[in-house]
Amino acid sequence: MPDTATDAVRWERRTAPELRALAQQDALVVLPVASMEQHGPHLPVWTDSMIGHACALEAAAKATDVPAIVLPPLWTGLSEHHLPFGGTISLDYNTFHNVLRGICRSILADGFKRLLLVNSHGGNIDPLAVSARELCVEFAIPVVATTIFHVSGPELGKILEKQSGVMHACEAETSFWLAIDGTQVRHDKLEEAISPGGDTTGSPFARFWSFAERAPVTGVMGDPRAATAEKGRKLLDVVSTALADAMRNPNLWRAPDSVWAPGRVWGSHDGRLPKDAPTGA
Repeated sequence: MPDTATDAVRWERRTAPELRALAQQDALVVLPVASMEQHGPHLPVWTDSMIGHACALEAAAKATDVPAIVLPPLWTGLSEHHLPFGGTISLDYNTFHNVLRGICRSILADGFKRLLLVNSHGGNIDPLAVSARELCVEFAIPVVATTIFHVSGPELGKILEKQSGVMHACEAETSFWLAIDGTQVRHDKLEEAISPGGDTTGSPFARFWSFAERAPVTGVMGDPRAATAEKGRKLLDVVSTALADAMRNPNLWRAPDSVWAPGRVWGSHDGRLPKDAPTGA
């Protein structure tokens, strides 16, 4: 049997009978959703996946009053904007959504009825929001998506010195690595990681921009030289605490409204049909 708090919440370290028992307890399934992509000359391509998984495990271990189980991270996301730098594996949106759909169908077959998608890659934010909404409607279970950069609000920025939030292979992501496994950081490459600039300005217009345009030469946004293990531990604590709070939030885990049910237009605000409403053709 698992003998540590984080082992206890790892799906891949549980047996099938143990997982069946968790399903009977209405355990929350947590899926870290991340990427495999370049993170400059100083961080491994596994960065987003490692960070998201670590945050999810820590959160599930903190939320001891909520039964939760964390799947291994989905390490392929939408990362085509990083392809010019190499080391990157990317899906297209349809494949990405269908992978999530297959996971959702599988946990339903396993007896679970709630899914939290914990994203740790910027390129997944918009598509994951669409997928979560579609999965809610299709499977009639709460599927909730959030991103670790956003879940704790402005608290992350208070920990950092050189930036107001998580960027890419930056002060924040490098600090996470230093706290979790500092041997993975190529310290001798930090000076080479600074990008000479690029187009990072906001705009009311959406289009595709590669990281060769946004962070030329190095593929890094932000300054990893400011990273410390202490900051990384604080970042992990702030994010995991916010995720644990979300796991406990009953409003997030209500069953979604059956908006496509026949005659739903005639229903009251709580989804129940009045006695005189039409029920079909």
